[in-house]
Amino acid sequence: MADQPLTKETILDTAEQVLRRFGPEKTSVVDVARALNVSHGTIYRHYPSKASLREAVAKRWLHEIIVPLEKVFKQECTPTERLRLWVKTLINIKHTKVQEDPELFTMYTTLVEESVDAVTAHIEELIGQIVPIVEEGLAKEEFKSGDAIKLATGVFIATAKFHHPAHAKEWASATIDQEFEMVWDLIMGGMLQ
Repeated sequence: MADQPLTKETILDTAEQVLRRFGPEKTSVVDVARALNVSHGTIYRHYPSKASLREAVAKRWLHEIIVPLEKVFKQECTPTERLRLWVKTLINIKHTKVQEDPELFTMYTTLVEESVDAVTAHIEELIGQIVPIVEEGLAKEEFKSGDAIKLATGVFIATAKFHHPAHAKEWASATIDQEFEMVWDLIMGGMLQ
């Protein structure tokens, strides 16, 4: 590692590998430093505490969920179609992550649960992505009148079973798709003109 400059990204990559190897409970800053072949003081210059390093790993993971959702806004579709596409994209991202690597998903959800500020900011960002979809639907009179932020928040909360990690074990249910359709019909019944 001495040949390359130590960046925050390199530290986060290594921290992720070490966390995956030892688990969140057993991983220390010293373990990450050892893997990078640097002193733990070097890590502390970038991240002042173990908690801040873990939070940075969690934030990066949460950001990886946000990026694909931005592509939804490039699709040519109605606000109703865009809202459904956004929610289904979020669901697919989470379901894919848990299916591809359940242990890694569990590790990240453990880190995220410890990072209350990061989670709060992430949820605000997700709801913030729904708001312009709802505003467009309101402007085009496709959705019933109402407060866009409240409606966006309601959609997010109503669909939580399908994208919140606390419900990950339920996602394998044979009826999960039918359950989503029931919830979606209820949401649309309340929003459409």
